[in-house]
Amino acid sequence: MTLGEILAVAAVGISALTLWDSHQERVRTEEKAVATADRADAEAAVLVLRATPSRDGDRLTLAPLNPEQAIQAQTILFPSALKLPPVETTGDPRIEADWFAEPLKRARKGAGQKDEDPGDQRLPIIVVTHYLAGGARHTSRAIHDLGYTLEGRFLRGSAVTLRGMSIVRTVKEEGAQAALDAVWTGRHRSAG
Repeated sequence: MTLGEILAVAAVGISALTLWDSHQERVRTEEKAVATADRADAEAAVLVLRATPSRDGDRLTLAPLNPEQAIQAQTILFPSALKLPPVETTGDPRIEADWFAEPLKRARKGAGQKDEDPGDQRLPIIVVTHYLAGGARHTSRAIHDLGYTLEGRFLRGSAVTLRGMSIVRTVKEEGAQAALDAVWTGRHRSAG
């Protein structure tokens, strides 16, 4: 074998190694891109709501914390003890105290609770949110604690003032109402 042949074989070997290394680098880059896209999709699929009370506390305006998400519609479900139908919103995500104030006060009274309880009270609700993230439609279903206080009003009884909202846990569609009722019952034993 001549020196020229040896150099030619070495050049072919080096070219093959370079091609193989280049292919491996491309595979690693593609795997990273897929992992990043999967992570971004997973983050977009998680909805965290921010609830901002109005000045007089009669309404909470709901918005996603992630600016890449857009709420399309929501359904608010209440504990069965309140005897209320679900409330639907479209295009204006919110919770209004008027939707549940009187039934809540009756259910609290039935559970032997006073209007003068100190601090914020918690009403468990289910918020089902249909939203867009990254161009895809998603649905979030979770039990939230709706923070409120009861404030006495001269000659008009007490008024529900909304303070905020925090997530308790996500739930599946099947059994969601039963899970919500269990949270309510755990907090209000005699309201059943």
